[in-house]
Amino acid sequence: MDRNIQQFKADFFKALAHPMRIRILEILSQGERNVNELQVMLGSEGSAVSQQLAVLRAKNLVNSVKEGTTVIYSLRDPLISDLLGVARQIFNNHLVESISLLEDISKQ
Repeated sequence: MDRNIQQFKADFFKALAHPMRIRILEILSQGERNVNELQVMLGSEGSAVSQQLAVLRAKNLVNSVKEGTTVIYSLRDPLISDLLGVARQIFNNHLVESISLLEDISKQ
């Protein structure tokens, strides 16, 4: 059973292992968007955005609802925003440690 949970977690984090997918999730953390809005905000082609949205949908990280000819995307779980925030804090902590180390090295 633990192995299944570990595999689920690994698959979940693999879905986050692309800069555009992370950026899409960050944008959707602010509210739902359609593909055209995401394209503009990402400065990317529709096909690239659609491919990344397909991965996020397959891993159940985003919801999609069709309204006429437009598909609206949203986060499936609002805790994803929290996860991205915690990751940002961890990266900031590492950055502070690296800066401190560089300052120590430059003093030598």
